Amino acid sequence: MEDESKRPSNSNLQYESINQEGYIGSIHTLGEMPGVFHDWIDQYGFDFICVCDTRGNILYASSSAKRLLGYEPNDLIGERSLDFCSPQDREKLISTFMNQNNKATTFDLQIRQKSGKYIWVETIASHVEDPNTKKDVILAITRDISDKKEAEEMMIRSEKMSVAGQLAAGIAHEIRNPLTSLKGFLQLIQAGIDGKEEYYTIMNEEIEKIETITSELLFISKPMTNDRRKESIITMLQDVCTLLRSQAKLHNIDLVLNYEENEVIDCDRSQIKQVFINLIKNAVEVMEDGGRITVDVESDEHNVWVNVADEGPGIPKHLVDKIKEPFFTTKKNGTGLGLMITNQILEKHEGGLNVHDNEPTGSIFRVQLPREVSKAN
Repeated sequence: MEDESKRPSNSNLQYESINQEGYIGSIHTLGEMPGVFHDWIDQYGFDFICVCDTRGNILYASSSAKRLLGYEPNDLIGERSLDFCSPQDREKLISTFMNQNNKATTFDLQIRQKSGKYIWVETIASHVEDPNTKKDVILAITRDISDKKEAEEMMIRSEKMSVAGQLAAGIAHEIRNPLTSLKGFLQLIQAGIDGKEEYYTIMNEEIEKIETITSELLFISKPMTNDRRKESIITMLQDVCTLLRSQAKLHNIDLVLNYEENEVIDCDRSQIKQVFINLIKNAVEVMEDGGRITVDVESDEHNVWVNVADEGPGIPKHLVDKIKEPFFTTKKNGTGLGLMITNQILEKHEGGLNVHDNEPTGSIFRVQLPREVSKAN
């Protein structure tokens, strides 16, 4: 048997190769990658590796630039990386160039291929010191995530259409009432009754009510944007409550919104409204015996919290950690995508979602949103 004491320790293990004469020789110590390996990875790897100076000028581009962008690596040397980035994503790159710490930052953005088409990519970037020049450079790894983005968009679109279908009965009932009023007033006007000006005012209010409800329903069917700006969280909640109040009435549920002042946050309006639609709709669906859903808004200097409290059966403690997982649902006809999408949107906004017990019965879904979102997200 081989003497165990003569075997090399793990720290001294060596890569070995057999040459044409059968000679076994050491080619490199463990922990250092031979140049041929680097060449192979550079030639066949899918991730695009790029080195830029602190002004964003490209100093090095890997061979995968051809597969990802359609450019030869030498064509990119000396070019400004910002020129290949979509206009709305340039602030993400600029913040990376300005960030002086060595912490790696991950973000999604769209970059332009040689054909002119923009594709979604995930980039991990960090400041490092070049060992040769001792200067600070930016090292970035970029991968194509177009398929992932398309799958996410399909899931979101499917969930949004499912929500629209589930709300259809309540919205039809809500629209029927003002239509009945309009029909009655028109008959009175045709009969030549006095007080037409008063009737016109009431009719105009009913038409505006129909317009508001249909506008919110159309909003659900539209694809989500990615356009962040200062938005009133109270206005968004009022719009969502207008849309869902009819659904709540069908289940004998009062939907109440409480707030003290108009809070403004940095967000994408369509995405955050989708968060509140998902949470309030879920609350309506679990309250089979009616009751009240309360939406409370709180804030401090840095954050705004929105609490959606229902009077349903509550969520068992052993299932709380699972409700954000895809396709997990406790409802008979649920898709299991609503809370997963909600959680993804909040993470992109550097926010969060927590679930608490609502004594004596029910659950509180507590949404945390920062007033300001970093440019890198």
